[in-house]
Amino acid sequence: MAERSWILTDLASDLHVDSFSITARELDLPPEVGISISKRTLRGGLRDGVEVVEVDNGALQFTLLPTRGMGIWKGSYQGLRLGWDSPTRGPVHPGFVDLHDRGGLGWLKGFDEWICRCGLDSNGSPCRDTVLDNNGTPCSVDLTLHGKIANLPANFLEVSVQTAAPYEIAVTGRVQESMLFAPILLLESRVSTRPGSNSLRIRDQVVNQRSEPAEVELLYHCNFGPPFLEAGSRLMAPILEAAPRDPRATEGIDGFRDYLGPTPGYIEQVYWHRLAGDRATGQTLALLKNSAGDRAVALRYDSRRLPWFTQWKNTGSLEEGYVTGLEPGTDLPNAKPFERARGRLMTVAGGASLSFDLTVEVFDDLGRVRELEREVEALRASTTPEIHPAPSPEYSDLG
Repeated sequence: MAERSWILTDLASDLHVDSFSITARELDLPPEVGISISKRTLRGGLRDGVEVVEVDNGALQFTLLPTRGMGIWKGSYQGLRLGWDSPTRGPVHPGFVDLHDRGGLGWLKGFDEWICRCGLDSNGSPCRDTVLDNNGTPCSVDLTLHGKIANLPANFLEVSVQTAAPYEIAVTGRVQESMLFAPILLLESRVSTRPGSNSLRIRDQVVNQRSEPAEVELLYHCNFGPPFLEAGSRLMAPILEAAPRDPRATEGIDGFRDYLGPTPGYIEQVYWHRLAGDRATGQTLALLKNSAGDRAVALRYDSRRLPWFTQWKNTGSLEEGYVTGLEPGTDLPNAKPFERARGRLMTVAGGASLSFDLTVEVFDDLGRVRELEREVEALRASTTPEIHPAPSPEYSDLG
């Protein structure tokens, strides 16, 4: 496949390109291929020094954050905004984020992405865990909310464009989460799209760069506000099992699929789900549709690789961050010792890797949204979901 590529960052070669831009015209692509890709550095305030890569496929635009773990800051499709308004008003440079702030909740000071990763060594709520120190002696350490990967910069960055059909655009980055006498995990991420497409694809590998086995936790925190989230919006997914995280979520268990409009004073509600996947491929689908059913965002992924799905409902006021999170993950974002005790942590052998694939699609057509709903029903195959009326001791450490 004919392709042109440009390395923008490579620490191994002491290479760093401050700014970059390429368009379809400069690549001598056909006039109907209206694509562009650029890189720049933001200045001023808490975003000072954050590098962004902006991708435009002619219909879908999105902004990647190499400085923040290869997260996706925001996007739009045919004028429909993708993302949400966080009170942090980022993107925030990791240098301004103290993960240990407010009892381990400091991650929230930098959280305003459309899509960000939680992991890699840990995700979920702040807690204490036991690890081996440099002398091989068990010691107690603090784990902060959702881990470190979203606040680490890429040490390698490359953009590429296929110069023959289907003219795919891709951004590849590598982010290392490492420490002496501790796990050494490498995220290799490739985010791609095609001209005129309504979707983007995230293909990740998590590599254990030590010789010893390592635990891995990974969750894709995909966050949506208006125009997809509004009063009457609804989560559609082939749910096999659903459980409230805590007593607060129990209050809304009968209507967990449905969303309120902006509600001052609303306290978050979180639900754990197991979704059905295709018997042959494991592929599953979850979507958020608006009240009219003519707009939707959908996530497609392999339920064998990401067997758990978290639904975060945070429909407070617009000023406080009106948002919902649709979050496929390797485990549930509880305290790590709780997940370990229940056998939900993934382990990767020394020198080996785990791979993950997530596709995000955007729809602005009533007919296509109805097709998606039929896909969900086909995956569910008329199975009656098991709905837990209260937190399950198997799934929740906050019950």
